Amino acid sequence: MVEIDINYTGELHTTAKHLQSGAVIETDAPVDNQGKGEAFSPTDLCASSLGVCMLTILGIVAKNNDIDLGEVKGKVKKEMSPDLPRRISKISINFKIPLSSNHPKKDLIEDAMLNCPVHHSLHPEIEKHIIFTWQDD
Repeated sequence: MVEIDINYTGELHTTAKHLQSGAVIETDAPVDNQGKGEAFSPTDLCASSLGVCMLTILGIVAKNNDIDLGEVKGKVKKEMSPDLPRRISKISINFKIPLSSNHPKKDLIEDAMLNCPVHHSLHPEIEKHIIFTWQDD
């Protein structure tokens, strides 16, 4: 079990403190929802969580299979639904993986990433558009 202390600090800002590590995340409401956009919004964190969870699973697979990854990068794009209730409608992620597209563990890597815990935790109505760009693509 993980415990996180959360606080509303005023002006649509919050903090979340991870009690085990002491790490703190600050949020602000987005500009399109009365905020100043001075930090991640809660929905930004949700979309980012999918990407970083997929990268974490990639790291575990690489470690357990002696795969030298180098630096893997990704870009997350979050789209909000234009209708109510306000919600994330689509998360697009493009991963740049510095391995050949004919790498013998390619399918293992992609399948593991697509089965990360956050991916399974998000509502099925949220469209997830995941692109894997390999070194020679």
